[in-house]
Amino acid sequence: MLLGAVADDFTGASDLANTLAKGGMATTLFVGPHGSAGGCEAGVVALKSRSIAAKDAIAQSLEAAQWLLDQGCEQILFKYCSTFDSTPEGNIGPVAEALLDLLGADVAIVCPAFPVTGRRIFMGHLFVGDRLLSESGMQNHPLTPMTDPDLRRWLRRQTRGEIGHVPLDTVRAGDARLAEAFAAESGASRRLVVTDAITDDDLHALGKAAARHKLITGGSGIAIGLPQNFRDRGVLSDENSALPAVSGPGVALCGSCSQTSQAQVSHYLENHPGLAIDPGALMDGRMTVATAAAWIGAQTGAGPMIYSTADPQTVSAAQAAHGQEKVARAIEGFFGDLARTLADGGTRRIVVGGGETSGAVVEALQLQSLQIGAEIDPGVPALVCDRNGPLALALKSGNFGAPDFFAKALRRIGQP
Repeated sequence: MLLGAVADDFTGASDLANTLAKGGMATTLFVGPHGSAGGCEAGVVALKSRSIAAKDAIAQSLEAAQWLLDQGCEQILFKYCSTFDSTPEGNIGPVAEALLDLLGADVAIVCPAFPVTGRRIFMGHLFVGDRLLSESGMQNHPLTPMTDPDLRRWLRRQTRGEIGHVPLDTVRAGDARLAEAFAAESGASRRLVVTDAITDDDLHALGKAAARHKLITGGSGIAIGLPQNFRDRGVLSDENSALPAVSGPGVALCGSCSQTSQAQVSHYLENHPGLAIDPGALMDGRMTVATAAAWIGAQTGAGPMIYSTADPQTVSAAQAAHGQEKVARAIEGFFGDLARTLADGGTRRIVVGGGETSGAVVEALQLQSLQIGAEIDPGVPALVCDRNGPLALALKSGNFGAPDFFAKALRRIGQP
């Protein structure tokens, strides 16, 4: 293995694996640090550590990184969301510092930019489309509300040390100037360095500059320039293996409440049946996995959708009545148990919206590794695993995908 990545959720892991595979690296997505990596050139370990306690996120991330090092990888990438999903306590900063210590690294890029999806960094501030992060809808996220677009300021609240910054002019000033900038930040003991980027060319420049960095952190966009570093050394095979064909019943599951997901769910329901999961009904037992599975069984061939997607006010009301963590656990557990029930019953194509929901589904299915297929929308590949025969998945971050994502994904990952 040449490159090892630790991702803090499952949709981010599939997004990153997609980027590396498109770049020509033989890539495998692992569900936790298990077994042997075999002959892959890039290994991405998917964790569900974004919203857990910082100390637990650190422990899981260090275990995954050490496993990757044991597989022979030369460089570690810590992948988090391109909207920098975190709280003032963590987990991005604490995990990044712990990985720096593990690797004995002097400096690491901090760059969640992903221009193709509208995530850009300028003057240390993160933009989503033409809005600052704090005005993008992410300020209403039920678990990690992002109320400050200044990544330096947000990250400083999470970390022990000062935060560095490399501005856009320096990123575009050439290899030597960029190397000098990172050396200067390291010399000033600013080990985590927020780095501006607004185009893919900027990310390619950063990838080249990071060729000798032991640790890189960011969204999947930061990885687009990394395969070329290994190609220049003549160590990539540049071979892609075909995925097995998958046919059988399909279903869409969505637990994300982002503005993007709300629009996607509404679009899908124009032509497909859907069952809304009310958190209150779930909490008091009026809605169960058996009830939902029976409803899906009655929608033969229709590509039904089960969704808990709702506006922020509805979500807040349920959290106020039952508690934020309790509601979140109940929804995740419901979708995980439902996905397992459906897969055991013959469903072969499952499209999932939402990072936490995707994590719950993959964990419930007890998968160990997944193959990377063609890209459905930017950052979202088709995935295939072996679970009593081929099982096709698509795992979508709440903020990713075109309005027609769910219908398109069900078509792309297989046939009825």
